[in-house]
Amino acid sequence: MENENKSNNRQGPKNPIHTEVRPWGSWTVLEEGNHYKIKRIEVLPGHRLSLQMHHHRSEYWVVVSGTAKVTNGEKSIYVHTHESTFVPKATPHRLENPGVIPLVIIEIQNGEYLGEDDIIRFEDDYERETINADKTIDKHR
Repeated sequence: MENENKSNNRQGPKNPIHTEVRPWGSWTVLEEGNHYKIKRIEVLPGHRLSLQMHHHRSEYWVVVSGTAKVTNGEKSIYVHTHESTFVPKATPHRLENPGVIPLVIIEIQNGEYLGEDDIIRFEDDYERETINADKTIDKHR
């Protein structure tokens, strides 16, 4: 009985599996809870995500396979299999796959709000809405 009560009081993962396909590859939510979300992200060879930032979350990326080119603020670095990097909230960042095999990372998001609408895009190869240097919005679709 005691073990049952403990397990009933735990807050387990919400929305355990959800996948979305993007022009650059795909992402899958593996687990989500209060103030955290874990995703598997696959980036196709030669593709990259938008240069973006988030106001309410930081991200920790672990490369599972392939090599990532990561823009994190003013710096660009290469992150290899079994290596990781941290992106603080409110920091412009981008994930690229410069290789010839799919790049797979595990992303751990942490913050007060983890919605997909907490994305400010500065540059985007796929003509999605971006913010210009003068803070005006380009709506491509």
